Amino acid sequence: MHVTMSPSTYTISLNTRFFHKDSVNGRVVGVSAVGQRRWLQQLLLHSTRNKFRFLVLMVFCSGLFINTSTSVSTRPDVVNIGAIFSFNSSIGKVSKVAIEAAIEDVNSNPAVLVGTKLKLSMQDTKLSSGFLGIVEALRLMENYTVAILGPQYSVMAHVISHIANELHVPLLSYAATDPTLNSLQFPYFVRTTQSDLFQMAAVAEIVAYYEWRDVIAIYIDDDHGRNGVAALGDKLAEKRCKISYKVPMSPDLTHNDITNALVKVALMDSRIIILHIYDTWGLELLDVARNMQIMGSGYVWIATDWLSTILDTDSSLSLSKLNSVQGVLTLRMHTSDSDFKKSFVSRWRNLTAAGDTDNGLVGLNSYGLYAYDTVWLLAHALDTFFDQGKNISFSNDSSLNEFHGGNLHFDAMSVFEGGKQLRDNILQVNMSGVTGPIKFTPDGNLIHPSYEVINVIGTGFRTIGYWSNSSGLSIVPPEKLNAQPNGSISIQPSLYGVIWPGQTAQKPRGWVFSSNGRQLRVGVPIHVSYSEFVSRIEGSDMFGGYCIDVYNAAKDMLPYPVPSKFIPFGDGHNNIITQDLLHKITTGEFDAVVGDITITTNRTKIVDFTQPYIESGLVVVAPVLKLNSSAWAFLRPFTPTMWCVTGISFLLVGAVIWILERRTNDEFRGPPRKQFVTIVWFSFSTLFSSHRETIASTLGRMVLLIWLFVVLILNSSYTASLTSILTVEQLSSSVKGIESLISNNDPIGYRRGSFAEKYLTVELNIQKNRLVPLNSQNEYEKALRDGPKKGGIAAMVDERAYMDLFLSTRCEFGIVGQEFTKMGWGFAFPRDSPLAIDMSTAILKLSENGDLQRIHNKWLTRSACNSEGAKQDVDRLHLKSFWGLFLLCGSVCFLALLLYLIKMVHQYTRHSDGSSKKSFLSFVKDKEEDADKMQEECKSGAKRRLSEGVSIGRVHEDETSDGSNNRGVYAGYEA
Repeated sequence: MHVTMSPSTYTISLNTRFFHKDSVNGRVVGVSAVGQRRWLQQLLLHSTRNKFRFLVLMVFCSGLFINTSTSVSTRPDVVNIGAIFSFNSSIGKVSKVAIEAAIEDVNSNPAVLVGTKLKLSMQDTKLSSGFLGIVEALRLMENYTVAILGPQYSVMAHVISHIANELHVPLLSYAATDPTLNSLQFPYFVRTTQSDLFQMAAVAEIVAYYEWRDVIAIYIDDDHGRNGVAALGDKLAEKRCKISYKVPMSPDLTHNDITNALVKVALMDSRIIILHIYDTWGLELLDVARNMQIMGSGYVWIATDWLSTILDTDSSLSLSKLNSVQGVLTLRMHTSDSDFKKSFVSRWRNLTAAGDTDNGLVGLNSYGLYAYDTVWLLAHALDTFFDQGKNISFSNDSSLNEFHGGNLHFDAMSVFEGGKQLRDNILQVNMSGVTGPIKFTPDGNLIHPSYEVINVIGTGFRTIGYWSNSSGLSIVPPEKLNAQPNGSISIQPSLYGVIWPGQTAQKPRGWVFSSNGRQLRVGVPIHVSYSEFVSRIEGSDMFGGYCIDVYNAAKDMLPYPVPSKFIPFGDGHNNIITQDLLHKITTGEFDAVVGDITITTNRTKIVDFTQPYIESGLVVVAPVLKLNSSAWAFLRPFTPTMWCVTGISFLLVGAVIWILERRTNDEFRGPPRKQFVTIVWFSFSTLFSSHRETIASTLGRMVLLIWLFVVLILNSSYTASLTSILTVEQLSSSVKGIESLISNNDPIGYRRGSFAEKYLTVELNIQKNRLVPLNSQNEYEKALRDGPKKGGIAAMVDERAYMDLFLSTRCEFGIVGQEFTKMGWGFAFPRDSPLAIDMSTAILKLSENGDLQRIHNKWLTRSACNSEGAKQDVDRLHLKSFWGLFLLCGSVCFLALLLYLIKMVHQYTRHSDGSSKKSFLSFVKDKEEDADKMQEECKSGAKRRLSEGVSIGRVHEDETSDGSNNRGVYAGYEA
């Protein structure tokens, strides 16, 4: 309902709130509730002469005050919104068309704002100037704007956000990607596109996927560039990678600035270049890089999404520009292929053809899609705002009253009272747009951030994979992965093949030694002795030795030159502290350390080592005595216990055989003396298989078979050990090994500067006052010869590589015990140095082709007195090595005796049934044939006596037929 009084001056609207038309400049300004009442009072005074008009106004005013008192919201006909972006940029060209299309679609859809129309006011910032952004934002604020689409640039967003904070006007930016804009400092900034935080996470994962470690970052030195590269550094650190060199460039750069910056890039070691700049200078920089030949084979260029934006927007790039981007990887914000998106893409050509574009048709890029969705996002938030009963009202900002007057009209700007609620509604929207699901996380970012990884090839480009915040790199689109049930598929990082700069499909190494003329500063330790490993050639700055030759051989196998300059470390009078030498790498004084450097856990924490080129664990060296041969040398193969057990076994086996054979074999019978001699003779004659007695019983043969097998093993072992004793020189020492050194209190020597000191004190808990530091081999020799009683040492603990050289000319000493650590020597480089990896590969190749062994033989040939090192004890054979054989033989003997006993008991039982009583021992002593014969005679005699008794009984029966008692006959027989 509208009531008009003097149409040229006043208009009353019931749709929202009261507005009055300023007769000065025609602006529509809002009137507060108090102002409304005052205005109505004045209106009534002018209407008293017309009673009808007065009646109508009274009725209207009563309804008006009722509405005011009940705070019922009504939707306005028009809502003012603004847009700030650069019309001529790649993003601006597309977003202008997309925003206008979205405004038209929203206004033509009555279901969104229920009749309310969005009125758009667009301002062209032309450049990414923060000052122009401020001016354009202020101009929009004068028109009671409830929200601003933009700004496009992050630099401008930082500035305008302060204005938005003051006036409570939400900024919905579809193109400002600076991660720091999400901070609490800018509560009214809402990013409706993806943050560079996720884009840099995708870049870092690509770098880690291809196993690169160092990158170079080229960026514009403003809020957008600095903060993006800072996020990149954090994400790379999570992957154990880093930015080795940063190239900041002025926002107002020139062609000379680009050239100077790329000259520095060409001198760097890394060949992985991340390009995070604006599309305005991106193609020009790549063109300069191509002309400087730093986009050839071996280089990797990864551009952020500015390049994909250009490729999507301008399909008519010249051939020279396309040649400048060959092999480059770039990212593009990924949007799912929904029906809504397909419909919008299909009408895009008509939109650009009908639009007001200076350069004709433009392609649709990702930012255009997000710009379109931003308008719909704002429309849904406004719809919720009105449904909540809120009104669009403004109030004066008292802090701006002092700027009254002038052309900027600061005092005309007002605070949007519903700005906070509208911002909250924006962040709570949950809708589907052309970019996919639109919903905000608690930290203000859009859900499901994802990017496409694109490889520029020929006149086009190819998607080689995707990155998403949830699944990382994959060749499967993120929406398909998100549709899978949790844990139903295993995601492994993967990308399709890439055509790299230089038209090669082979993955670049990513690093080369810089060709800027600087030599690699290599620290070389100078020791008092052991010149075979590292030594300085007198009268020159050249070095030689085993370690130097290995380094030079490995360096020559690298596919690129590595000019090196050896720098000595140490005075040659005292051994250096290795930790101090390695610390020079961390301070940048040395680029590498080459020498006899042992790889330990603590050292790997500060430097990186190559593959070990020699093994060298700790050993114990002590004075040794020769065990000269003697008349009793033949007793050495067995220990006394072994000799005793072997002799007893011979006698026991002989006794078992005698027991088993004596009843059936005449050779084991006879007088006791003869039987004893037979047992002894038979037992020991089996040693040579020369026994003349024949074994007749089955059990005896079984026992003899097992025993001969035992004798065979004993004989072979004895022969082998005796041969070793008589042909190999044996050494003996009072020190048995590291265990005996720990248990006693004798002084122990070690090489000064070696890690052996810390190992002995920390790992083995040996008191430090027992350790004696020594410098040279002559000091080792003197201390060992003097011994603990004369102020020397009981043993020397050092690495085997050193001790092998020491013992090669000093045969009175030897290695006792076993090597008790397993370590190696390697070349040291700074942490994460690619040269350490390449040198490790070269060392492995040297080992495979035999060059490493040839270098070893050249410098470290051993003499005869240190072939295998001395042993602490003679290789004697102990009982524990043969107890199984003795157990087997004993078990067989016991089993045979048991079976024999059972047999004897059975035979004795049979003998006792049919003959007179006879003791078991007497039965056993008898020969088996005699016992059988006697048993038969007993049986036949018993039968004969029985028959005779029967006959006598019958005679007596006939003779006593008179009835006399005949029981006496039987009684006499029984007697």
